Amino acid sequence: MTKASLFDLKENNWKRLKTHRFDLAILGWGATEAHNYHLPYGTDVYEADGLLRIAGQKAYDKGGNFVILPTIPFGVNTGQSDIYLDMNLNPSTQFAILKDLITVLDRQGVKKLLLFNSHGGNDFKTHLRELGLLFPEMMLVTCSWFQMLDKALYFDKAGDHADEMETSIMMKLHPELVLPLDQAGSGAEKKHKVKAIREKWAWSERKWSQVSEDTGIGDPSLSSAEKGTRYIADVTDKIAELIVDLCAVDKENSYE
Repeated sequence: MTKASLFDLKENNWKRLKTHRFDLAILGWGATEAHNYHLPYGTDVYEADGLLRIAGQKAYDKGGNFVILPTIPFGVNTGQSDIYLDMNLNPSTQFAILKDLITVLDRQGVKKLLLFNSHGGNDFKTHLRELGLLFPEMMLVTCSWFQMLDKALYFDKAGDHADEMETSIMMKLHPELVLPLDQAGSGAEKKHKVKAIREKWAWSERKWSQVSEDTGIGDPSLSSAEKGTRYIADVTDKIAELIVDLCAVDKENSYE
């Protein structure tokens, strides 16, 4: 058994877990949806799994005592109901799933959960506010890896879906699943006619088929595995630091 399998639940076994107890559980949550023409539907899941695997090894090597649960592959895709096989979980369904899983952790003494978000349509803060009242002994934390770093320091073209960042990451993690870039769409985004929504101080859900012709938001043409390598190295350092800090922190004495 490799070191990595010691913190990955799906690779672990009862021989070890009969006696071992973890300080922290980590739940990746992705989505299954079209990613322009050139990336797979499972991009968000592959990113969650890949980044957690790399960050997990870094955190394990620093003494972190945690377990990574299997990533949930379906997310909130309410704005993509007419995109073929974009799979949707309603926010209320996500809440029910979270409640069931937190019930298991709470009952079995794993009192800290990191919800590792890998999909822009997922928003867990409201869920965790309510679940925190239902499970007062639990420490519930969420993060979105794509918000951790300034993308402009790594990539030339802005975007937020199947863009240069996601394409570069997938070119590093799973190059066999990425079509040649000359087959990708432009990722051009149509802007909302309402000024306040364009300025982002008002919000309305994007109707994906009206916003983008190829389901992408952002030009992937300058993507490269080299850019993905650099970004992955830095973002997994931050994820690993968060994991180690959460393992060590005392929930009842977590402010200074």
